[in-house]
Amino acid sequence: MQLIQSANQIRALLGEKEVTKHCQCGLSASSGWQSISEERWPAHQMRCQGTLRDPDLLEPTFEELHPKGTRYESPDAPVAMKYFPYNRCDLWRCETCAQHLLRYTEFGGYYVDHRLRMISARTDIID
Repeated sequence: MQLIQSANQIRALLGEKEVTKHCQCGLSASSGWQSISEERWPAHQMRCQGTLRDPDLLEPTFEELHPKGTRYESPDAPVAMKYFPYNRCDLWRCETCAQHLLRYTEFGGYYVDHRLRMISARTDIID
């Protein structure tokens, strides 16, 4: 899997292609971090573009970066690549509508929660 290490790499993968509105993936409503069950994840049409997870880091930080006062769930929060939760994400692309999503798994004491956030060329991305 390709390691994505810079904002420019993400932007290159996002490209300029317009997202098609007529798609059955149902993921376009995930502007902030949303939970998604495996049953709702359209695996058959999703392709992993790469990972932001540094394989050399045993335990990435849980520190968040919000320079403009955003919060974890804010749709306009920047993608801060070296900070939580982005440092635990893979970048996915819907092969049908060309929507790109970041996805990671939240692990709690008694649960596993897959979360995703859509991103586009307009998303603020910080190295």
